[in-house]
Amino acid sequence: MSVTSEPVREPHALAAKRDERRAAGVACAAHALHDGYSSLIYIMLPIWQKEFGLGYAELGLLRGLFSGTMASFQIPSGLIAERVGTAPMLALGTALAGTGYCLAGASAGFGLLVVALFVGGLGASVQHPLASSLMARAFAGPRSMKALGTYNFAGDIGKMTLPAAASLLLVAMSWRPALALLGGLGLLAAVAIFVLTPRYGAETPSHAAQQHAAGSAAPRHRFAFPVLLSIGMLDSATRMGFLLFLPFVLTAKGASVPVVGFALTLVFTGGAVGKLVCAFLGARIGAIPTVWLTEGATAVGIAALLPLGLAGALVLLPFIGIALNGTSSVLYGSVPDLVRPERRARAFSVFYTGTIGSDAVAPAIYGVAGDAFGVPSALIGIAAIVLLTLPLSLLLRPALARHLR
Repeated sequence: MSVTSEPVREPHALAAKRDERRAAGVACAAHALHDGYSSLIYIMLPIWQKEFGLGYAELGLLRGLFSGTMASFQIPSGLIAERVGTAPMLALGTALAGTGYCLAGASAGFGLLVVALFVGGLGASVQHPLASSLMARAFAGPRSMKALGTYNFAGDIGKMTLPAAASLLLVAMSWRPALALLGGLGLLAAVAIFVLTPRYGAETPSHAAQQHAAGSAAPRHRFAFPVLLSIGMLDSATRMGFLLFLPFVLTAKGASVPVVGFALTLVFTGGAVGKLVCAFLGARIGAIPTVWLTEGATAVGIAALLPLGLAGALVLLPFIGIALNGTSSVLYGSVPDLVRPERRARAFSVFYTGTIGSDAVAPAIYGVAGDAFGVPSALIGIAAIVLLTLPLSLLLRPALARHLR
């Protein structure tokens, strides 16, 4: 019996591993490309200002249009994907994002730039909810947090590499063909995504049974996902508030503009490392202990930064970056534990919409606090507010305890 059953099991296991590799490759590559497209705007804004004589208000509108469109259409993207499937929707969004940059390269003025960035933002709206859901489906169970942390890390790689590639292209050619090439990359990626994305069918009986057992406790924990979203929004607001004031803190310590740029690179590099490391840490010790560790370290690090000299601040910044960004991987990785499998895309779309919306609102609120009380007091306030995530995380213990191994 064992001899005859072995040939049946081995191909199934090999197919499952192949689908995992494809899902991880598609999701991570899509995250890198889409986040790279989002960061590419910062490279292009000065060029467009000079080319079309734009004011700062118009430049701000262009940046806000892309991110606002992306945030606004994430929930509809998740809902549509539940009907048409992940592969066609993710491929379509990637094609639209690439088309947006192709249109930007053909722009003759501000009006067409507006259209181009709206199209690009519309395409970018599909990536976060659908690629996250794809990773959670491929690596269901205890491995999902590690997988989502790797996916989260891939986005930061894209933020660094695509703008760098654009800078190199702009040395060799004008900005229009450079954008056409980068936009064409999105069109090629869309074809690859459509072909390579695994088509998952219904849950297997054993997995469905596990999900049903987990779902039987759902009414008692129906507020778990809103609590997780609240923690994510506070964490995101902390990150944006800190980055808003950091250049001014460093300037007060005597930092020049190049040193401020170097300091921000230290934070972003630490953040990329934190997204990967904290996902593996969360999978090992649990989400709630990791949140306490990272958010507590964030509050302590922000408070400790103020009295330090410039050299000490530069040494501390990578560690703040690890804590500041590391929490996000743990939070994203906990989403699949709190929703039914068929609602993952919808849940991720809501989660990303909330955190990105917090990104947009927080700088304005903290900016008002900085004007009223000064930068040091505003930073202390930020450090205090992030500690609110600690008691909130304890409310998740009953829901997440069902998923501990």
